[in-house]
Amino acid sequence: MKTVLRGGKLYKDGALTDNGSFEISDVTNMNDCDEKRVIELDNSFILPSFCDVHVHFREPGFGYKETIRQGSLAGARGGYTAVGTMPNLKPVPCDMDSLRVQQEIIDRDAVIQVIPYGTITKDQSGTGTLSDMEGMANHVLAFSDDGKGVQDDGLMREAMNVAKSLNKLIVAHCEDESLLREGKVRESEWRQIERDLKLADETGCGYHVCHISCKESVEVIRDAKKSGVNVTCETAPHYLVLDIEDVRKGIAENPEAGGRFKMNPPIKDPADRKAMIEGALDGTVDMIATDHAPHSAEEKSKGFEKSLNGITGLECAFPVLYTGLVRPGVMTLERLVEMMAIAPRKRFELPMGDGYVVMDLENPYVLDSSRFLSMGKCTPFDGWTVYGKTQMTFRNGKIVYEV
Repeated sequence: MKTVLRGGKLYKDGALTDNGSFEISDVTNMNDCDEKRVIELDNSFILPSFCDVHVHFREPGFGYKETIRQGSLAGARGGYTAVGTMPNLKPVPCDMDSLRVQQEIIDRDAVIQVIPYGTITKDQSGTGTLSDMEGMANHVLAFSDDGKGVQDDGLMREAMNVAKSLNKLIVAHCEDESLLREGKVRESEWRQIERDLKLADETGCGYHVCHISCKESVEVIRDAKKSGVNVTCETAPHYLVLDIEDVRKGIAENPEAGGRFKMNPPIKDPADRKAMIEGALDGTVDMIATDHAPHSAEEKSKGFEKSLNGITGLECAFPVLYTGLVRPGVMTLERLVEMMAIAPRKRFELPMGDGYVVMDLENPYVLDSSRFLSMGKCTPFDGWTVYGKTQMTFRNGKIVYEV
């Protein structure tokens, strides 16, 4: 089946141009390539589909929170055709036997490309011994203990040496637990990043930092890049459009729903948000990942203090960022697309051009999390009026979502 998109704007080679007629063919059904569907787009935009290297689909082990099926459908609705699933699972994907459990579900249920992470440590604790990194290397996106920082310098050095020999990235959730016990939440993030940057420089390992949230993290990564360290990093939509004042206001207005602001790392000061934006604009922050982390309604209904960490992000990331950053002129649409679609694929060596998303950027609508395809309905952006609604998502020429 060929789909012909006529009119609108087309993102190509880093720029937006007037689209005359853009043709997409279903590469999995070449026998049907004579069939044609023509769609008139009017003012819609054809963008490269997005890639999120940091999501939690919870299966196997925690399917009551999210399943690979529903998570991938949510991704398609949000304009994503490739995601990397973090290893906070049961069984923990620490070797091929445990990884195979997840991969079989992916092969059966996923509607977009879902690529698992393998753990760094055997039990995903950030301590102890390394996982079977060599055995998993050809089957995982990279190695991460997301949810736990690797606490021992020597263990992280060992992991980086192994990952480098396998030509794989170490993807780090940075949190020094000794500093956390002292109540130094901010310092626990950037100090461990600082340590890892020195180890990455020493070993030559490719290193990627998860969900940075504070200005000091931006500063040390910026300096490391200038020194030639092989490092990239991500931040998340909530760190770019919210700060602690928004959190306090939201909790005061509805204390029982305070769980919608509960995530790790926590949202920080206006100066940190400003640093995230500056880092995104100057290239220090390479990409945006949602850290899509659904929980059950019960787990997120206990107020800010007692709810579990994590919010739902795939279906609202682009509209929130387009509305909060692009429309006010803070960031160009081209840069947002670079951070959501191009940079993640470049860094993680994923194929370009495997998908497209058709977006309506002209008509506002209200985000309603109760209508999310994700099983997780908890987001701080519920009720926001936004621009940027997915009309269609294509992967390998096949429609995986249509409004």
